[in-house]
Amino acid sequence: MKIKILSKGKEEIKFEVDKINPAFANALRRTMIMEVPTLAIEEVDFRANDSPMFDEVLAHRLGLIPVKFKPKMLKKMADCSCEGEGCINCQVVFVLDKTGPAIIYSGDLKSTNPDVEPLYDNIPIVKLGEKQRLIFEATAIIGTGKEHVKWKAANAFYTYKDDKFVFTVETISGLSPKEIITKATEIMEEKSKELTKLL
Repeated sequence: MKIKILSKGKEEIKFEVDKINPAFANALRRTMIMEVPTLAIEEVDFRANDSPMFDEVLAHRLGLIPVKFKPKMLKKMADCSCEGEGCINCQVVFVLDKTGPAIIYSGDLKSTNPDVEPLYDNIPIVKLGEKQRLIFEATAIIGTGKEHVKWKAANAFYTYKDDKFVFTVETISGLSPKEIITKATEIMEEKSKELTKLL
């Protein structure tokens, strides 16, 4: 297998791979999209919501905000020593308390962890009118794209040309393209070792 980086940026990487088959190429693509763990808001506890949006709509919007974090900092709740109760090792809480008139942006969310924050601070969430108030606590946890699209790590696809596969990987999460590719290869390696043991 030979790998050649064609272009590299903060949000997208293109690379060329030869001497692999379509099955392996598709497995790598699907792993990058669906199995790389990311962080996203899962639960929202509303204390006040005078905005024009229902709680469920706001919670859905919050869940789709990409969150920047350090991959090795948090565990999945099922793998945490708290046994799914929730602690600083498996979840992060964002808080907001705003009164209108105002437009609430992703940058208004205050994190309880200084290493975790929305990837972009200019994503509009909702507009508050005069004296309208919005107060909530939003809990973010680790998940994968197989569970819900809000945990999808990347858009990834490939083209086949001259006996070579050309991959394009674009991050849509708080992870860099390099982190996504690295983690995907680690996951595939772990699965192949597990299969070898079973055989």
